[in-house]
Amino acid sequence: MIESSNPLISVRQQCRLLSLHRSGLYYQPLAETEENMTIMRLLDEQYYKTPFFGERKLKIWLRGLGYFVNRKRLRRLMQLMGWETLYKRPGTSDPNTSHKVYPYLLKGLAITRANQVWATDITYVPMRKGFMYLCAVIDLHTRYVVNWSVSNTMTADWCKSVVEEAITTSGKPEIFNTDQGSQFTSEIFTGMLKNHEIQISMDGKGRAIDNIFIERLWKSVKYENIYLNVYEDGVSLYQGLQQYFEFYNTARFHQSLGYKTPADLYKTIAA
Repeated sequence: MIESSNPLISVRQQCRLLSLHRSGLYYQPLAETEENMTIMRLLDEQYYKTPFFGERKLKIWLRGLGYFVNRKRLRRLMQLMGWETLYKRPGTSDPNTSHKVYPYLLKGLAITRANQVWATDITYVPMRKGFMYLCAVIDLHTRYVVNWSVSNTMTADWCKSVVEEAITTSGKPEIFNTDQGSQFTSEIFTGMLKNHEIQISMDGKGRAIDNIFIERLWKSVKYENIYLNVYEDGVSLYQGLQQYFEFYNTARFHQSLGYKTPADLYKTIAA
């Protein structure tokens, strides 16, 4: 159990000894009403079945399940979750028109080696009494999850720290791909990539397939872990995801990788 009053061992050291990221210690789920949480959970699962549903169809669909919500309420819940209809990914961030948008560099590019291209994204994570957000960095060639973190806020500083940890532990990619969310177009985030001399690539607006590999990761982590568990707080969420990503990287066989694990390829090729 973490003790903040222990004068001999700092909180940072206690987290390291327990293999616990500090984000899992400090962050608590954002609260919503029980009915709103149920609706958001239903919407989150429905996205993977009908990402082309807009507000009107979702309103009718929810009504059929016994939930009568007006468009204002539905729109607010969709925004909290980051639902973007049809051609856009279920993005958790809105673009900022004052930020520079970089070109998409992956079109026609043969991705043939580890640490050639990394990508990152944010997704909504439902919990028993609230929700949090998950950010992950994935190597596109091997599908290896290089780093991840949870938070109850979606800031550029948080995204930057997740990527910087990945670079510290695994080197750096030649190209880094994101969507056009405000966290990723901010100078805080792009400046960090430029300081590491990493080429910046951003999905074309309205192009769901540009970041398809990390979208597949979100579907896997939700159906294989998040939806099967009811996490109470940041600590239990972090520990559950830690176990899952260890499984995903080292024990989950991928058909597209010739039934090898991401770690099999990443650690061999990146060595």
